[in-house]
Amino acid sequence: LSPLSQCECVPSSSLHTLITSESHAYLTHWSSSVLCADAPVAELHDLFCKKLQQCCVLFDFLDCVADLKGKEIKRAALNELVESVATSRGVLIEPCTPRLLRWYLQHIINTQTLHPIKLQGFDPEEDEPTLEASWPHLQLVYEFFLRFLESPDFQPSMAKRYVDQKFVLQLLELFDSEDPREREYLKTILHRVYGKLLGLRAYIRKQINNIFLRFIYETEHFNGVAELLEILGRYSHGLFSLSFLAEHKQFLVRVLIPLHTAKSLSIFHAQLLLLQIIRGLLKYWPKTCTQKEVMFLGEIEEILDVIEPSQFVRVQEPLFKQIAACISSPHFQVAERALYFWNNEYILSLIEENCQVILPLVFATLYRVSKEHWNQ
Repeated sequence: LSPLSQCECVPSSSLHTLITSESHAYLTHWSSSVLCADAPVAELHDLFCKKLQQCCVLFDFLDCVADLKGKEIKRAALNELVESVATSRGVLIEPCTPRLLRWYLQHIINTQTLHPIKLQGFDPEEDEPTLEASWPHLQLVYEFFLRFLESPDFQPSMAKRYVDQKFVLQLLELFDSEDPREREYLKTILHRVYGKLLGLRAYIRKQINNIFLRFIYETEHFNGVAELLEILGRYSHGLFSLSFLAEHKQFLVRVLIPLHTAKSLSIFHAQLLLLQIIRGLLKYWPKTCTQKEVMFLGEIEEILDVIEPSQFVRVQEPLFKQIAACISSPHFQVAERALYFWNNEYILSLIEENCQVILPLVFATLYRVSKEHWNQ
């Protein structure tokens, strides 16, 4: 049997053990063979599968000095896989996809079993997160799968047989990782899955809702609430559409509002406000009622008072286009209320940090109004 055939015959529990002398020998066997984009497709695919099998070996990263040579060989092999998927065409053919997905899931899930024991009563506001010890390899595994999803060879019709509801459920549970680097990769991967596999969209939204409900009413603990809110916020534009669906109403009443009762609200408060309110206010900004405009500006200022700088960057352009329009309003109360933003020290610091984007949006208006507005 070839090494790849052996992979399918041997139970995963045997494959995914800590490094042994036999697996070390196998790991070293293919290290001298380099994936080359100029190689014939048949040879490239064969070597690609062997490299994939080579990377099934797991190491104990809690011991920093153990198996340094083996770890470096695997890191180099993972880098080759990432580069191959990014630059080569014809590698991701039908026989490779199920093996690739099994390898990815087994590697991620089995790595989770090697995580250090999490501290009981971990407080995300007070305690430092437990960073994943195996990140030098795990990051490359995530990067490889992300490149796989973004590859021109990726075929949703073929992948949907393997990237199924069970796969999504396992992916979502990984968001409970304490390592913010891991959650950031998971967020991007889930976003790609949502965008490419249309049949899973409703299921993804439902399971994210279930995680939130479990967080609110049972555990009060889940590390990835902020990231999942960002993902869901991208697909919940219906919350501010005229066709207010039952799904959106239930999400608002059962999830978004009760999330404000969580003890760890400060961890994800910015995502709640940014994703569900600012976009809605900008979309339905009043055109003829100046009293409403003043109210909208007041609410925007309250939100900006608590927003994270990284979240501010995501809305600064459409937001300050609207603020510039308000500054030029012939109604002096609207213009004056918009100018009050510069009296807020925190908002002013956000503006100064991003002046290269914001200044071109408002300077011409500020200059013209200072010369032409009827109200001094």
